[in-house]
Amino acid sequence: MEPSGGHTAIVTGANHGIGAAVAAALAARGCAVLCTFLRVDDPVHPGLPPAYRDNRARGGQAVADRIRAGGGRALAIEANLSDPATPRTLFDAAEEYLGPVDILVNNASGWVADTFQPAHSDGFGRPVQPVSPGTWLQQFSVDTMAAGLLIAEFARRHIARGGTWGRIIGLTSGGDIGFPEEVSYGAAKAAQSSYTMSAAIELADYGVTANMVHPPVTDTGWVNDAVRKLVADSPAMIHIASPDEVAEVIAYLASDAAALITANVITLR
Repeated sequence: MEPSGGHTAIVTGANHGIGAAVAAALAARGCAVLCTFLRVDDPVHPGLPPAYRDNRARGGQAVADRIRAGGGRALAIEANLSDPATPRTLFDAAEEYLGPVDILVNNASGWVADTFQPAHSDGFGRPVQPVSPGTWLQQFSVDTMAAGLLIAEFARRHIARGGTWGRIIGLTSGGDIGFPEEVSYGAAKAAQSSYTMSAAIELADYGVTANMVHPPVTDTGWVNDAVRKLVADSPAMIHIASPDEVAEVIAYLASDAAALITANVITLR
């Protein structure tokens, strides 16, 4: 059975890409959705396609407006997840306007491409900067700290109200040998995966499942010809996915049918 009326989701990074698609997919299944986002003004660079820059600078109100126009319930809030007070604020707003939160999708990322080498451009022409306190903080404050605090806030409120059904879903990337040229991104996502797996075990008795989704290359505006060639030439990469395709998997994990799927990193190809 799919999520139905009475379920409320918080989806982070819901102004574009996978986050916006997840918000729409959950709303189509009857969930009320709080769409949280932070607009990012990326510098102009040949390796960053204009579509990608435009997507990251976009607000989330249009996503919520489309959900409401289709008869759903949605709220858009711009919030900086690097502020430790933000998780509580988001849950307060969701409970006030939409209802108790029982689905959490940690989609947002403080993405930065950094490296242990000198600054350079990667194979796709994107700028890569040396690891620094700034790159570490940008990445870990969103992908690790915020994700962990959002899970903690979810758990605290769920247990306090005697909740018996819940879903926590995060997104990850990288691999067993890290994420060269995006080293802080890979490390922060590994930490988020650890938080999520721990939540799956600790919250199982409260009816909560928790999983991470590892999407394939997903065209959120950054895919260029070099990326397409990489995927075409790789024996391990099969598809370039659309955000909607990834969102369908996440929506399934947020359904009753996925009750036995927990404590997994689910790799999509």
